[in-house]
Amino acid sequence: MNDRETARMDLLDLPQITVRGTPRQLGAAQGSACAEAVRRFVPMRFDASMAYLGALGHGSIGPLVDVGRQCLRVYETWDPAGFAEHCALAQAAGVDAGELYTAANMTDVRDVLALGATGLPADAEGCSAVLIPHACTADGEVIAAQTWDLNPQDLDYVVAVHRIPVDGPQTWSVTCTGCLSLIGLSSAGLAVGTTNIKTKGSRVGVGYMGVLHKMLGAPDFDTAARICVTAPRAAAHTYWLASGAQLAEWETTATSAVRRDATDAPMGRTNHCLQPDHSEREGEPPSSSSRARLQRLTDQLHAHKRHDHQTLRALFADRSDGIDSINRFAEDGQGTSTNSVVITIPGRRELFACRGSADRGRWVRLGF
Repeated sequence: MNDRETARMDLLDLPQITVRGTPRQLGAAQGSACAEAVRRFVPMRFDASMAYLGALGHGSIGPLVDVGRQCLRVYETWDPAGFAEHCALAQAAGVDAGELYTAANMTDVRDVLALGATGLPADAEGCSAVLIPHACTADGEVIAAQTWDLNPQDLDYVVAVHRIPVDGPQTWSVTCTGCLSLIGLSSAGLAVGTTNIKTKGSRVGVGYMGVLHKMLGAPDFDTAARICVTAPRAAAHTYWLASGAQLAEWETTATSAVRRDATDAPMGRTNHCLQPDHSEREGEPPSSSSRARLQRLTDQLHAHKRHDHQTLRALFADRSDGIDSINRFAEDGQGTSTNSVVITIPGRRELFACRGSADRGRWVRLGF
C-alpha cells in the first residue's frame, strides 16, 4: 500500500443518521441514535465553557445553566415545534433539556453571561464563510460554504442529520450530536450557516442554533430572511442564507441586523464586525486570525473567476498563514480547530461535507 492510499484510509468519516416524523418523533429518534454521545457532549461543552468563564471569576457552571434555561423558555414561545424536537431529543438521550440547550448554544449563552454589559478581548474561535453568486461559479449555480471551527473536542461529536418531517421540507444538517440544525440544506432549496462574532449587549433570548433550525425549515427565501431578522436573538452572530437565485448574510447583534447581498461578486466572512456601529460595540480589536482569514478569503475568491466545490475545498484547506490560516488545526494551540467543512449548491439540492478540516476529512455528497 502506498502513502497516498494509507492517507486516504486515515481520513475522518462523517457519521450520518436519518430521522422521520413529527417534531417529537424527529427529536426522539436523534436522541436515541446518539444517546451515549449526547451524554458525553454536555459535560465536554461545560468543561470548555468553564475554561473560558473561569478567567472572568465564574467559579461554577450553575450561572451558565441558569441563563440557558431562561433562553430555552424564550425558545419555547418563539418556536414550539423546535422546542418540542429539542426536548424529545434530550429525553431520549437521558439528559436535562435545559443543560442540553445550554451546551448546544454554548457561545450565545456564554455571551449572555459574559457580554451583557461589557466587552471582552476577541478570542481565537471562529469560522470562515463564503457566498459566491452565479456569475462567479463554473456552472452558473450559486454556492454558499463555510468551515465550522470551535473546540477541538467537538470533532468527536460532528454528525450529519437527515430530517424527514411530516410537515415542511426535508433537511440535511452538519451539526453536533444532541443539537438541532447548524449548517444545512433543505429540499426547498435553502441553505443556511453562521459565523460567530461578539458585541456588547447580549441578552436572554433564542440561541443561534434555534434561529438556524427555523430558517432551514422555511418554505422560501423571504420567509427564512424574516425569521433571521425578527428572531429575539440572544447574542451577536452572522447568518447567511442561500437559494438557487439569492445570496445574503446578516451581521446581527442581539437587537440589530444589517444585510449584505452577494449579487455580482463573491463575499467572505470571518469573526469580526464589518458594520461600523457594530464594530464600536465589539469592545476589543478583531483577532489576527479573523483579519488574516478574511483577507485570504477575499484574495482567493477574486483570484479565480469561476468557482466550484473543488476550488472551495482547496481554499478551505489553505495553510498559507500559519496559525492564522483558514484551515485550523488543534495543534496550532489556539484552543480551536476546524471540525467540519460544508459546501452547498442549493439550486442543485447538493451538500458536500467532511468531518474535520478540508484535507483531513473524507468528503461526502448529501442530497435528497
